[in-house]
Amino acid sequence: MSNAPVKGLRGVVAGQTAVSQAYGEEGRLVFRGYSIDDLVANATFEEVAYLLWNGELPNRAQADALKAQMAAERALPDLALDFLGRVPKDSAPMDVLRTVVSMLGLVDRRPVPSVAQAISATAKVATILAAFQRIRSGQPPLAPRADLSHTGNYIYMLTGRQPSEVAARCLGAYFILLADHSYNASTFTARVVTSTDTDLYSALSAAIGALKGPLHGGAPSLVLAMLDDIGSADKAEAWLRAEIAARKPIMGIGHRVYHSEDPRAEILRELARQVCDPAFFQFAHTVEQTALRLVHENPRAARMHTNVEYYSAAVLHAAGLPPDMFTPTFAASRTAGYTAHILEQRAEHDLIRPLAAYTGPVDRKAVPLDQRA
Repeated sequence: MSNAPVKGLRGVVAGQTAVSQAYGEEGRLVFRGYSIDDLVANATFEEVAYLLWNGELPNRAQADALKAQMAAERALPDLALDFLGRVPKDSAPMDVLRTVVSMLGLVDRRPVPSVAQAISATAKVATILAAFQRIRSGQPPLAPRADLSHTGNYIYMLTGRQPSEVAARCLGAYFILLADHSYNASTFTARVVTSTDTDLYSALSAAIGALKGPLHGGAPSLVLAMLDDIGSADKAEAWLRAEIAARKPIMGIGHRVYHSEDPRAEILRELARQVCDPAFFQFAHTVEQTALRLVHENPRAARMHTNVEYYSAAVLHAAGLPPDMFTPTFAASRTAGYTAHILEQRAEHDLIRPLAAYTGPVDRKAVPLDQRA
């Protein structure tokens, strides 16, 4: 067996998890053994979060208890609210989220991650984002409402309006679909940090920092930018051919894991059909189909398909979120998965410490300062 390093650890099995698994060849994603299709059809985001943290879906009493506990944990400490009121309004939302999540560790000093902390963090992340969005828009932040679902309350705190049943349900489905995805870059970051036996907020803020990168969590806003650049369906083919000729990636097409359609994309396509303006959806769908047709003209790209980011952009746009809030909202859903992995990794008590292949010079000799050229 070769000991040569693998760039980016591509294809390397770096650990074990019982939280979720993406089956790339089959185009299938499961959480704790349940297909995401079944979970979207039969569970709420809160129930899926319970599943990720505890390994089983909750019964009625457990689901009600978790909903009440998450509602009780939504309010932010004064320290965080004071900071949000002072932060420059042109700050990037992901930077604000990463910073405030880290600040939560100043208030919640429990050194060992727990399900209770996971619940608190997941509840508060949505409040952080909504509060910052309103403050930078010149509006006061709204207190969370205990009578709404997690995603319904998020919409309310962002907009000040009672969310429609369809909007809350579709955003809830989005949160389920994005809640976890095995050993992706940011989740692996959370596990590496947790393996040092540090606290939950250190690991969570590190994961959010990793998600900020455009190669990982930043693509949904780029999809919307692409659609804006194209402008209309009749311009799609020429625009896309030019991008392909320039060897530029087509946003929302292709995935490192899935070699068939991303299973989340199919569900999100239908969600977008339900919540988007019909004309916008038809335009986005035309661009998608045109992109796939053109990409597949190259036989080597035959296994590239629509990924989760493409229709995530449409669903989040329909929810009224500005593009720079797309990735932070992704983080709000993924916090459930991050914290599940943090709990799993902490139970292992095993430091993640890989080796590296050194490529620098060897056998150099140091000389005193006055002898150096």
